[in-house]
Amino acid sequence: MEFLNGLVTFGNFVFVPGLAYGAQLAIGALGVTLIYGILRFSNFAHGDTMAFGTMITIAFTVLFQNIGLGLGPLPTALLALPFGIAGTALLLLGTDRLIYRFYRQQKAAPVILVIVSMGVMFVMNGIVRFFIGTEDRNFLDGERFIINARTFKELTGLDEGLAIRTSQGLTVLTAVVVVALLFWFLNKTRTGKSMRAFSDNEDLALLSGINPERVVMVTWLIVAGLATIAGVLYGLDKSFKPFTYFQLLLPIFASAIVGGLGNPLGAIAGGFVIAFSEVTITYAWKKVLGYWLPESLAPDSLVQLMSTDYKFAVSFAILIIVLLFRPTGLFKGQSV
Repeated sequence: MEFLNGLVTFGNFVFVPGLAYGAQLAIGALGVTLIYGILRFSNFAHGDTMAFGTMITIAFTVLFQNIGLGLGPLPTALLALPFGIAGTALLLLGTDRLIYRFYRQQKAAPVILVIVSMGVMFVMNGIVRFFIGTEDRNFLDGERFIINARTFKELTGLDEGLAIRTSQGLTVLTAVVVVALLFWFLNKTRTGKSMRAFSDNEDLALLSGINPERVVMVTWLIVAGLATIAGVLYGLDKSFKPFTYFQLLLPIFASAIVGGLGNPLGAIAGGFVIAFSEVTITYAWKKVLGYWLPESLAPDSLVQLMSTDYKFAVSFAILIIVLLFRPTGLFKGQSV
């Protein structure tokens, strides 16, 4: 019984949060890796693209709530999500037409595009803060829990209760659907195969008659969807604050690089590696070890390796280690 109580505590505070956070990072990292693999640069504006898409979604969520539209136990944000994706797609296509296209035509070095994307990042960040402010916004409605701790205790008779929030279950389910659709698109459709051919060998793809502008447009549309979905899921699970999305850029890039930059499968794996690393290192293990160890060995301290204030330092440390010893990542993507 003690072991089961420890296992439930582990699931409640480590496994379930890590799974949800990993799914959010994986979807975000997929957007980064698509841009790097197809457009050949690291998009530093990706975190603020997520924030922009989430802002649009929040605006339509509030509108739908005010007129009485909803999905019952599910968040109203799901109804607003397509509008957030559409708004983000317009922003990215406009940004590409006004800014990135010029540098592509000039055959600018990737480092130039990286610097340009940093400028775009600051502009996007300013736009989001101007329109929605800088404070936390909680836009989750509907049922809060799939199962709460009290119900779990009553069903199992254990001392510890497992609580799974609706946002966590929705995140994992959405991630599975999004990843499945993306891999189907890339591997089974003509456009997806064109994108893969363009990524593998741009010159050969052009000789084969592939339209590069169409590939670029479709890439930005997919990235708009991935960024908005990742941003909304993160906002539903935690809360929305523009500066937090700016900070998310580090674990998202770390996820993409750890898995293998330019490799979609690697982005997914990297997302969960980073998420579980952050959660396990910053969690206080005293309660779990109290159940799993004999009473004489039970710890008196929190057994917390690092404060949650420094969780992004975990991503940075893993990123440095991977760049030093395996720059192509776990799945042998393109080296940075």
